[in-house]
Amino acid sequence: MPDLPELVRRAMRAARHAGFDRSCLPEQGRLLRLLAGGVHGGAIGETGTGFGVGLAWLAAGAGPGTTVVSVERDAERHAAASELFAGVPNVSIRHADWTDLAEAAPFDLLVLDGGGQGKGAEPPLDPRRWLRPWGTLVIDDFTPMTSWPPTYDGAPDTARLHWLRHPDLLATELRLTPGSATIVARLTRAPAPPGT
Repeated sequence: MPDLPELVRRAMRAARHAGFDRSCLPEQGRLLRLLAGGVHGGAIGETGTGFGVGLAWLAAGAGPGTTVVSVERDAERHAAASELFAGVPNVSIRHADWTDLAEAAPFDLLVLDGGGQGKGAEPPLDPRRWLRPWGTLVIDDFTPMTSWPPTYDGAPDTARLHWLRHPDLLATELRLTPGSATIVARLTRAPAPPGT
């Protein structure tokens, strides 16, 4: 793809070399870059750095004065991404569980790619504790909805329903490719008071 930012291209190369096939799709990356462009002087967070493909798209779009922080629990992926972003001063990558990213909250834009989504047995994060007022939340890795209520493996898709019906969010699903969709949501209520 000729229009890929150089940092994205390098991250994709590292992921391919490692046989990591769960990197951010270019269509998702373009959406992340667009959303990051709306953050000026704020903070962007990401769970699940992987080899840094999605993070590179975020960094490519981040407005002036914006900090971008990501978290990765796998040591090999963390080391590779840290090396890739070593010369990017506004980007930091933590080697930790996704829950440790809460220390850097609240965010203007938060991308849930490696935790906090509420998929499987893991509970979803509370957007009022993680986002600034009118902050944006992105939850990816869904297949496009084809019915209501949405289903996954023949059962109600509880993770997707959680975000689409969340009382503190204005959310919608965007189809990015014929086989992939993302939920984008804005926080519409005041954040939770500190310490609650």
